Amino acid sequence: MVEIDPKKGVVVGARYVPSPNYNERPDGVNIDLIVVHGISLPPGKFGGQWIDDFFTNTLDPTQHPYFATIVSKKVSAHCLIRREGEIVQYVPFHYRAWHAGESVYQGREECNDFSIGIELEGEDTVPYTSTQYQILTNLVQALQQHYPAITRDRVVGHCHVAPQRKTDPGEAFDWPLLANLLEKPRVLV
Repeated sequence: MVEIDPKKGVVVGARYVPSPNYNERPDGVNIDLIVVHGISLPPGKFGGQWIDDFFTNTLDPTQHPYFATIVSKKVSAHCLIRREGEIVQYVPFHYRAWHAGESVYQGREECNDFSIGIELEGEDTVPYTSTQYQILTNLVQALQQHYPAITRDRVVGHCHVAPQRKTDPGEAFDWPLLANLLEKPRVLV
């Protein structure tokens, strides 16, 4: 089961790798959206420290040709769910992580202001693991306890908020499976 420490804004027991890429949310903002992303570094490769390095501005561009194309980007997410289910947290939930970029959802621009960004280690055409779906479900349900405006229909993909720029979490992401899992009551174990 996933638990949130509401004072710290973090997942209890998650590996915490603080990113410098965040700021305060605008005053009075209501967190009411989760944006699901997919990431692999280098593209198509899983494991290693590269995602942590990317989100903490310590990525070494000499380690892979692709890294030289992204090393200057300043981005983050609130959490990453690795292929085997490990949760890594980069930014506390009450802060604004830099995950969605130029984005709009239901007419509201700047989705980073009112959303939580969750990365899944994966890529558009590679199926995500059953463990990732279960951990994502547990995390979403825990977040819904603390942010009740995040309803089931307010869990979307990066592709939904930035369709001209982004395709993640991709065609391999099973939205009907996630919807089905989120319909089930939260299991406290």
